[in-house]
Amino acid sequence: MNSSLAMRRWWTIMPIVFITYSLAYLDRANYGFASAAGINQDLGISKGLSSLIGALFFLGYFFFQIPGAIYAERRSVKKLVFWSLILWGGCAALTGIVSNVPSLMAIRFMLGVVEAAVMPAMLIFISNWFTKHERSRANTFLILGNPVTVLWMSVVSGYLVHSFGWRHMFIAEGVPAVLWAVCWWFLVKDKPAQVSWLSRDEKDALDAALRAEQAAIKPVRNYSEAFRSPAVIKLCAQYFCWSIGVYGFVLWLPSILKNGSTLGMVETGWLSALPYLAATIAMLAVSWASDKLDRRKVFVWPFLLLGAIAFAASYALGSTHFWLSYALLVIAGAAMYAPYGPFFAIVPELLPKNVAGGAMALINSMGALGSFVGSYMVGYLNGATGSPAASYAFMSVALVAAVIFTLAVKPQQSTARTLTPPLQAKHGEGH
Repeated sequence: MNSSLAMRRWWTIMPIVFITYSLAYLDRANYGFASAAGINQDLGISKGLSSLIGALFFLGYFFFQIPGAIYAERRSVKKLVFWSLILWGGCAALTGIVSNVPSLMAIRFMLGVVEAAVMPAMLIFISNWFTKHERSRANTFLILGNPVTVLWMSVVSGYLVHSFGWRHMFIAEGVPAVLWAVCWWFLVKDKPAQVSWLSRDEKDALDAALRAEQAAIKPVRNYSEAFRSPAVIKLCAQYFCWSIGVYGFVLWLPSILKNGSTLGMVETGWLSALPYLAATIAMLAVSWASDKLDRRKVFVWPFLLLGAIAFAASYALGSTHFWLSYALLVIAGAAMYAPYGPFFAIVPELLPKNVAGGAMALINSMGALGSFVGSYMVGYLNGATGSPAASYAFMSVALVAAVIFTLAVKPQQSTARTLTPPLQAKHGEGH
């Protein structure tokens, strides 16, 4: 297999994947900026209700994961993501014109519903295009849409809110998803066999590599059997706990920084961006090492433990040492994001293709439930105690639980290492 195939897939597929997930993330994370910028005062929202509204997105996200993933697996990722892009861009822009609390709550819930299938659909899409030895890095380029988006969104949203207010921020940040839907439709094909930019030999070699991987995995008859497997149950519990830490952090970091200092919204935006720059670097390094060494778990739990320690240390410091506490938040953010690539490479290596997408959706839906709990509880604890200290402790405990569940997952029992798929020799050519 020539190296041009590996290069062409990376340069053709990954920018599209990255931009799509970036736009999804933009429209879910900017509520934290609106909260810090006065949406609560403008609409008469109490602190407790603000936490619920911020978290409602994840409730919609939780309920519609698995149906979306099954559609993507059996029908078309392309069609599903096209309509999702249009609908979530519209919902995000509508947030900028709401005039009352019930309509805001309905839009936040609907935003979760229409975004629900995007993550599992994109993971299915990647598994159609990349081999086992490339998947951690491919997953990372997908999930990099998360910290990289928050990185530039933190700065841009800070300026938009400062110059125009939170309403114009929502409208300006919702429109790009609708425009990108048109690009997505013309750029994307579901399977390698459907594209014209690969030769017949290249398509056959990629298909042979992916088939060889499937042959090495123990068959699973249906979703019911897959969902009951101990590994999937433990990964669901792990991702639930992990997501408590991640989304408590993402949604409320601007408010935590704003309340803990005398900084304005623009400065808060710049400070909110730094943890995501560190996260981006950590994710790239960890996914590369995971693919290189063909190891997954060992690149997940140590980073979650580091995140837990950083949160605990920030809690121990209290609010009297702002800059030292902030440095620990940067470490916690980077450590929580670093393992995403290896983590999402675990499932397609444990389960065959007929059920892997559904299992990833189930795990991701439990992550959404954890995100709901994390974003609600962190907001609630910040409001009830008047300090972020209690929420740091809460996120720290959740990450320790995620470490324990990760260690409990048994390694795969397959013969994959004895096979040499045609693409394996070139998997390092990707980027």
